[in-house]
Amino acid sequence: MVYRWINIIQSRLLPAVCLLCGAPGEAPGRDLCAGCRRDLPLNAHACPRCAEPLPASAPAGTVCGRCRRLPPPFAAAFAPYRYDWPLDRLIVELKFRRRLAVARVLGTLFAEALAVRLAAGAPRPQALVPVPLHPKRLAARGYNQAAELARPVARMLGLPLLDAGRRVRDTAAQSALAFRERRRNVAGAFVLAQGVPHAHIALIDDVLTTGHTAGECARALQAGGVERVEVWTLARTPAPGTPGRTA
Repeated sequence: MVYRWINIIQSRLLPAVCLLCGAPGEAPGRDLCAGCRRDLPLNAHACPRCAEPLPASAPAGTVCGRCRRLPPPFAAAFAPYRYDWPLDRLIVELKFRRRLAVARVLGTLFAEALAVRLAAGAPRPQALVPVPLHPKRLAARGYNQAAELARPVARMLGLPLLDAGRRVRDTAAQSALAFRERRRNVAGAFVLAQGVPHAHIALIDDVLTTGHTAGECARALQAGGVERVEVWTLARTPAPGTPGRTA
């Protein structure tokens, strides 16, 4: 919480400066220059079920082979960017170096991409739920990066932001585990802390990799009566085994 207020004060007193190259930012509160924003890797062709990046030649709406073989527990996923340079650097700065200014600018870009998606006719959820951190990790970091990204999304889309989930096991970081270990690592790690009076929820997180964390959160929401769970993440990594995969 302290880090969040420090960053809010700095953002109001200091001019916008690009977080990547140091050039003037595009606008007040937009700490990214136009050139670096254009360098962010768009996830323009993706599987609608898991948001996995697909070849540019793939027709719109193509479902990836993994989702055809084993559909995820959530109904759909959307990630406007790929987890690649320079976005991966910004996410590391947010998660591990306490730079909440990154959440402000990336959350705004995230919200703008989601607004375009909804304007094109995508189903509109009734509320947003950030993927929770375990209390021990939350205390060490000082904030939940998923919640920080979700704040501008909720504000710009006019959706309620619910602190409905709880992480009841302090699991190992998914990024440190092999693909096959990740499902076991998060199995049963999430519960609902409160009732969710909505049939359609969007889960918010920073990066979607294997989908196991999102899947366990979706199961907890469904067990509480939510009928449709979508996963909205800022970025998506390529599928396991893809050359150049970063996480």
